[in-house]
Amino acid sequence: MNSPTDNPADVVRALADAGQALMDRFLHELPAQGLDYAELVSALTGSAEQRGKLADLQARFYHEWLSLWHDVSGTADAQPADGDRRFESKEWRELPWFRLLHRSYLLNAAYLNGVAELAALDPEKHKRLRFVTRQLVDAFAPTNFAPTNPEAIKTALATHGESLAQGLQHLSRDIERGRISMTDEGAFEVGRNLALTPGDVVFENAVMQLIQYAPATERVYQRPLLIVPPFINKYYILDLQPQNSFVRYCVEQGFTTFVVSWRNIPVELGTLSWEDYIEKGVFAPLDAITQITGSRTVSTLGYCVGGTLLTTALAVLAAKRRKRVHSLTLLATMLDFSDTGDISVYVDQAYVERCEAEYRAGGIVPGSRLAATFATLRANDLVWTFVVNNYLMGREPRPFDLLYWNADGSNLPGPLYAFYLRNMYLENNLRVPGRLHLCGSSIDIGRIKLPAYVVAAREDHIVPWSSAYHSARLLGPRTEFVLGASGHVAGVVNPASLNRREFRTGGGPVRDPEQWLATAQRHAGSWWGHWSAWLAARSGEKKTSPSGTGSRKYPPIEPAPGRYVKERRN
Repeated sequence: MNSPTDNPADVVRALADAGQALMDRFLHELPAQGLDYAELVSALTGSAEQRGKLADLQARFYHEWLSLWHDVSGTADAQPADGDRRFESKEWRELPWFRLLHRSYLLNAAYLNGVAELAALDPEKHKRLRFVTRQLVDAFAPTNFAPTNPEAIKTALATHGESLAQGLQHLSRDIERGRISMTDEGAFEVGRNLALTPGDVVFENAVMQLIQYAPATERVYQRPLLIVPPFINKYYILDLQPQNSFVRYCVEQGFTTFVVSWRNIPVELGTLSWEDYIEKGVFAPLDAITQITGSRTVSTLGYCVGGTLLTTALAVLAAKRRKRVHSLTLLATMLDFSDTGDISVYVDQAYVERCEAEYRAGGIVPGSRLAATFATLRANDLVWTFVVNNYLMGREPRPFDLLYWNADGSNLPGPLYAFYLRNMYLENNLRVPGRLHLCGSSIDIGRIKLPAYVVAAREDHIVPWSSAYHSARLLGPRTEFVLGASGHVAGVVNPASLNRREFRTGGGPVRDPEQWLATAQRHAGSWWGHWSAWLAARSGEKKTSPSGTGSRKYPPIEPAPGRYVKERRN
């Protein structure tokens, strides 16, 4: 049989066809519903003022095109946006054809984005139009196609077409997997070089396993810590490798640490609800922890949607006047969903109603679907970079623990997902006292009278930091708000030992987040140490470390990281 490189034209054609299929799938899944062409034309030309603005925009566009063609030899260089690494190779500056491609792409992109900005639509439709336009502009960059990417052409020539043949194999593999490979998945394994902090599973139910970590100090604080991670992903984002493990850091500071490890929900559990997750994923672990440690109250920490779930559970406890929790830490968590960033373009009334109809009798939401949606929020970084690397260049992605975790999502019960979409993203009910009725109680998060520590990340594309700030204000005056650097994950997984980035504190109890930022104090390094001191002051005296994990009632079931985290169904 001939090798793929025996017929390079066939390889190029097959790669182009597969690439077109990938592009079609990407464009089909964009949230373009509700963007009516006739409405868009009216929004651009419906008044004399709008027509005048559109004419001015078009005139500038034509003038710049003429200037471009008069300077076709390329004496002027294009200026991409700061941080845009797509056009770094020298060919984009030194070869007239590629210089022309680059400049014309930037010109067309600016024009399309300008048209989107100009459209007189209601705020939600305008936001969706801007988002979809940006996605289209990014998708059709010349760097994403083999014939117009100079690096891909050079590599294909140097390897006699082998790079394209290898890229086609990578594309076929990823189509079979149903996702774009972002890292060398063979380089990692949970329990081998990820999730290594010593401990045991000491309790489990249909939804989660509870891991208790072995003490690393001779003495520990009296009050234990329960960590509730997001159920959309696996818990080990907080226990990747020893050098960047937040869990290991907590244990080393003397906190008796427990973590909820969510189950990758099978089809037979597809009817579980938000209330089920409160009961089985928060209340049940609290019962086990208080029995194991003998402490009447527990410190709690929630990350992302895990923080949202944890807060609703604490609101139920507040309604029932049950004092089981002493403090609350929230990492990149929304409680006030007034501004959810770009993710809101996917969630409208029609989408939520479709989900409710689809999952009324139960069902599974594939983790891969959610991961693909989140990837579009940073498509150049999480989609097109890997399209170029894996398919056009024929390279394997490099090993990266964080991206391995990113691809290891969890399936969710449909009713839980639909509840979350309607009551948080669509109707923002959690911030309204008495609007939600959960576990037999009408809840009000304003009744959670606990000291709270809320961390946001300045560049978070999933939980905008201003939304995290407004969420923190709902928890009352005993709340400390901290703004870290970087994004949704790197802003949280920022080891204190590396002394990287920065964080801000203080700023005063003001309503406007920008006003808070203007007066906040800047600190170099990670927020971990600042938080550890805050929690230590609220964790009681120290006592001799226990000799092992669990108790007579809750003996160790299996060593950490346990079975649940290793299940992969998406």
